[in-house]
Amino acid sequence: MAKTFKLTKERLEELKNELDYLKNVREKEVADLIKEARSFGDLSENAEYDEAKNEQGKLFSREAEIENILSNAEIIEISENTDEVHTGSRVKVEDVSDGSEEEYWIVGSQEADPYKGRISDESPFGDALIGSRVGDIVSVEAPCGAIEYKIIEIGN
Repeated sequence: MAKTFKLTKERLEELKNELDYLKNVREKEVADLIKEARSFGDLSENAEYDEAKNEQGKLFSREAEIENILSNAEIIEISENTDEVHTGSRVKVEDVSDGSEEEYWIVGSQEADPYKGRISDESPFGDALIGSRVGDIVSVEAPCGAIEYKIIEIGN
């Protein structure tokens, strides 16, 4: 069974636009690079040709990756339910040990960016938060040991 990729509508559009660019612009650019490199002569010792073919391989690989994501995409529907944490929720948590507060957005793995507060629902932290409610204390296994967080607020 193919893996499903949870995406927001915005990320879905970004991927469609990237695929369109790769197929309609970048493919022509790479084809021109290959054509130019062929004109330099002997292909067995032609570094420009090798580099252009490598670029073409990366391009086709990225196109295939995006097509796979798009064909197995599941759109994250923003629910009005703020009773419990789910993919698409914004969650404010308090570190029980020191009282510091952080806010995170639980997203699919394709959109995760911890530096921007976007946590994958498949990560240990995201997985621990899913299904919890305001006031719950969740324990997350980290390299330094278990860390406990209290759910302060859930929003969308």
